[in-house]
Amino acid sequence: MILSGKEILKNVESGDIIIEPFNKDNVNPNSYNLSLSNELLVYENEVLDMKVPNPAKKITIPEEGLLLEPNKLYLGRTNEFTKTEKFVPMLEGRSSTGRLGLFIHVTAGFGDIGFAGYWTLEIFCVQPIRIYPDTQICQIYYHDIHGDYDLYSSGKYQNNKGIQPSLMYKDFEK
Repeated sequence: MILSGKEILKNVESGDIIIEPFNKDNVNPNSYNLSLSNELLVYENEVLDMKVPNPAKKITIPEEGLLLEPNKLYLGRTNEFTKTEKFVPMLEGRSSTGRLGLFIHVTAGFGDIGFAGYWTLEIFCVQPIRIYPDTQICQIYYHDIHGDYDLYSSGKYQNNKGIQPSLMYKDFEK
């Protein structure tokens, strides 16, 4: 089952869900709005390769906004650090951003129980759009988990501090 907004708030207050910084005004009926940091990464190569690290450059989103180009992948991150060892976190774009043709985290919204860090956002637009730092751009929601489970322990993305480009190449090193 998905936690209600009141349950999210209750679990933040008890420490079973960590969202830092936390703003009670961002609690929705069954989710919590997360905001966009002021940095993006864009891959430098036209062709990406799963087996090698792909170079990326950092772009700062100024207060007056940044115009995104269609058909280009941008990686952003949330301003908020999240952690929970009791629930399965899930991330989705907000309907308001989707209705502008701005897609946030389309392919990788399923979080692992025990994940701790900032969420890297896969950002894609269908037409040019201006974005702004600190915009409430996506929402996190939580599922109960039943049965025995192990906490997320992968070293690839756990406890990250910034935007994480794909580390899929590490899967080929095994």
